[in-house]
Amino acid sequence: MPLLRLMFAPRYIVFTAVTALTIACIVIAYWHPGILIVLPVLGGLTVLGFYDVLQEHHSILRNYPLMAHIRFLLEEIRPEIRQYFLESETDGTPFSRSNRAIVYQRAKGALDKRPFGTQLDVYAENFEWLHHSMAPTQPAKEPFRVPVGGKDCAKPYSASILNISAMSFGSLSANAIRALNKGAKMGNFAHDTGEGGVSKYHRENGGDIIWEIGSGYFGCRHPDGTFSPDRFAETAKSDFVKMIEIKLSQGAKPGHGGVLPAAKVSAEIAAARGVPMGVDCVSPSRHSAFGTPIELMKFIVELRRLSGGKPVGFKMCVGHPWEFLAICKAMTETGILPDFIVVDGAEGGTGAAPLEFVDHMGMPLRDGLMFVHNALVGIDVRGHVRIGCSGKITSAFDIARAMALGADWCNSARGFMFALGCIQAQQCHTDRCPTGVTTQDPLRQRALVVPYKSERVYQFHRSTVQALADVIAAAGLEHPGQLRPYHFSKRVSATKVLTFDQLDRFLEPGELLAGTEDSRFKEAWKLARSGSFAPSR
Repeated sequence: MPLLRLMFAPRYIVFTAVTALTIACIVIAYWHPGILIVLPVLGGLTVLGFYDVLQEHHSILRNYPLMAHIRFLLEEIRPEIRQYFLESETDGTPFSRSNRAIVYQRAKGALDKRPFGTQLDVYAENFEWLHHSMAPTQPAKEPFRVPVGGKDCAKPYSASILNISAMSFGSLSANAIRALNKGAKMGNFAHDTGEGGVSKYHRENGGDIIWEIGSGYFGCRHPDGTFSPDRFAETAKSDFVKMIEIKLSQGAKPGHGGVLPAAKVSAEIAAARGVPMGVDCVSPSRHSAFGTPIELMKFIVELRRLSGGKPVGFKMCVGHPWEFLAICKAMTETGILPDFIVVDGAEGGTGAAPLEFVDHMGMPLRDGLMFVHNALVGIDVRGHVRIGCSGKITSAFDIARAMALGADWCNSARGFMFALGCIQAQQCHTDRCPTGVTTQDPLRQRALVVPYKSERVYQFHRSTVQALADVIAAAGLEHPGQLRPYHFSKRVSATKVLTFDQLDRFLEPGELLAGTEDSRFKEAWKLARSGSFAPSR
């Protein structure tokens, strides 16, 4: 990218002004030598500005030379200020700034220890903890893996316990996709494409791909937007595609479609999605390839066949309980099982969505995860269907808790975005991302240096999985798959603590088929029908 073009960008105004003053100072000194007294200062700032633009470690400095030093200066003035910016928990949400600080430290390979004990109020309501053992085991040396693929899957996949959650090219920049995929290759974990299709940037570095197929069928569609079996098979049989994920809904905006305006449909995005340039790219709110639970099961069979026998499953944020139970009835009636189900929590989502959907639509991860796990146990197929989950998962404790509640593996979007350098500027939808993560502006995304950021992606994954191994060993276990609800406790009031299995009842194998009396499932099971997502009222 020509440096002159960058010099005239508004965010470069301070650097450009200082450089211009330095040149002017040198010129004027010919007539007024006394002005040279300010040259060391101006010259030093100019050199620093050029260093900021050319260095590869800090995206903010590359995009905001000189100005960005104010941010780092404020963080270093006093430890208490740095603590506030990076670690304090002030909003009461499940995701805290302390989690973000840990991600940054682990991604950078820095020490992730903290002095003076926990900063959380351990006597506060909703505080949770994992029970440790008086006889800890040795932490596992090999990364945890999960085999995915049922009896009808000819090419099962050994998945990492932690993978990159769905984020599309178009939402993320080309450099962000490159860095994520290269990091996945380095660490032997999977990279979910999101519904935006498999772009050339997903293919560059050879990382394992989970191809997400959304309602727009991007990358596998006919010109009219319907599903194209031939185009799907062409990509799905590629060696780098390891699993196929049908997106029914997502936690950020469940039940909501989307439109990428024509002006944003670049040649690269059009190629990845299989859509024309200069036309709005529409992602419908529902699928056209199937309309009932039984048709969904048949679509799974078709995708498995077209992909050459690779694992096929679906992702959803749980909505009406009877709709997922209708899918369960379709499983029992047809004998067709997905290889996996990914439960996306309503609290998740790294992109932009309408406020009402972000805050008040869909089931939160914990509730959705336990519902899906219980339902599969209730129809006695849990041992044949793997469950993944996503929704503000960034730490080893998050992973362990999710696995105790029924997950087999976890996906993270937020954690890997922080590893790329995201500072939560919340400019994702404006194309003005200051770190080059969520922009298609070539001037901005140059700030994200792929070799350096891919190393951070790898380091975050490696350190987090190692932290999980340490946590599991401290609990006296050898694999996170051994975690159960009774390993965790939660303070429900100032004077009462319950284990997770005391907080919620878990169904017995086959209980739904036998006729449950559990109020959470009894009526919804009656309403569910395999031939329609609508309830049988």
